Amino acid sequence: MALRYADDVTTTTYAIAFGANRRSRAGSPEAAIAAALVRIGGVVAVSPVLHSAPVGPSIRRFANAVAIVETHETPPALLARLKTMERAFGRRRGRRWGARPIDLDIICWSGGIWSGPGLGIPHVAFRTRAFVLHPLARIAPDWRDPLTGRTMRQLAHMVDRRKPRT
Repeated sequence: MALRYADDVTTTTYAIAFGANRRSRAGSPEAAIAAALVRIGGVVAVSPVLHSAPVGPSIRRFANAVAIVETHETPPALLARLKTMERAFGRRRGRRWGARPIDLDIICWSGGIWSGPGLGIPHVAFRTRAFVLHPLARIAPDWRDPLTGRTMRQLAHMVDRRKPRT
């Protein structure tokens, strides 16, 4: 859903995943997500925060949320801004899937599919991650995955069927 205004500037809609599982300069993981939501701007919808088990070697539980964001930025420009935000919150490159003060990922965008250096949209693993699909289905249940054609609601249901909740 790209909107055009009189000055011919395109507004693009993105689904951005927010995750954190250690304290940051903003405070608790929940406070980091709240601060990142304010800083990112253009937020038109935000899910409730969901707590989930970590993926990989980290032992701390994650706080997760998804926001729908409107911006004039291209996918590479938005990715660069998200990486700058992560560094500002204290994130440093290190062990894959380790504890982090904030993690910001572009999940989907209104332009369909994007592929470029260091960025693929939709996010390669989002279809298998309940901690992304459940919050996303709450705020954009009818948004369709451009690769499968399934809605976020359908994908969330499918991830539940693959791994029963305990």
